[in-house]
Amino acid sequence: LRGAWPRVAMEASELWVGFVGAGRMAGGLVRGLLKAGKVPASNILASAPSDKNLDAWQELGCRTTHCNLEVVHRSTLVFLATKPHILPGVLEEIRPAVGPYHIVVSLVAGVTIQTLQRLLPPRTKVLRIMPNLPCVVQAGAMVFSRGSNVGDEEAALLKSLLSSCGLCEEVPESYIDIHTGLSGSGVAYVYLFAEALAEGAVKMGMPGALASRIAAQTLLGAAKMLLETGEHPAKLRGDVCTPGGTTIYALHQLEKGALRATVMDAVEAATNRACDMAKD
Repeated sequence: LRGAWPRVAMEASELWVGFVGAGRMAGGLVRGLLKAGKVPASNILASAPSDKNLDAWQELGCRTTHCNLEVVHRSTLVFLATKPHILPGVLEEIRPAVGPYHIVVSLVAGVTIQTLQRLLPPRTKVLRIMPNLPCVVQAGAMVFSRGSNVGDEEAALLKSLLSSCGLCEEVPESYIDIHTGLSGSGVAYVYLFAEALAEGAVKMGMPGALASRIAAQTLLGAAKMLLETGEHPAKLRGDVCTPGGTTIYALHQLEKGALRATVMDAVEAATNRACDMAKD
């Protein structure tokens, strides 16, 4: 198997990409890559113990297998997307097949680059990324960090691929747990806020389906203004408020409910939990 497919290709369109693990986050990432047309489905191979998750990959046109070693043998860029407690055993299994031409990218929460480098052969090119679920609609927010053996060429390749799925920034590894609390888990905070917005409109007499669509578009538009104007959120918020108008009355209620402090506490709690997972 080792020589069956090309080993080295720094052009994304020529890459042979493997996923060890085929769960929700890996699925979101591969859908983003495919939608952006960066890697053809026929160049992607995913492994999982059962067919439960692999059926969806086959429907996308990707190749699938139950053998993790096959993924490593047939790929240049290998994404590790297992559960954290399973990863050490998987690394022990694939270690003999990992060569200097591989780029190994971990999506696994709580497993540091130092641990990955210790469990893989010396000089293995290791990177760690933390995506979030909106990668599936090419609107993700991702950060990545590189190991000591990764050069600018490999980092640029990964950034090019990930940028097809949304915002992508290279950061110090210490920021990854913060990103988990801010954006990985933060998607759920936004969904909760969207639900509350819509329910407020339903309470006042608007049909639920319409309220949900308007709430979602409101969040999308507000986020787009933040990104495209580069203004501080407080400046844009102030622009919406007119003296004695509806918005300042609403914001007063949110302040009384300690919205900002509660959200800050949520980011802190999720970040601390991500840090704890790395120690387990």
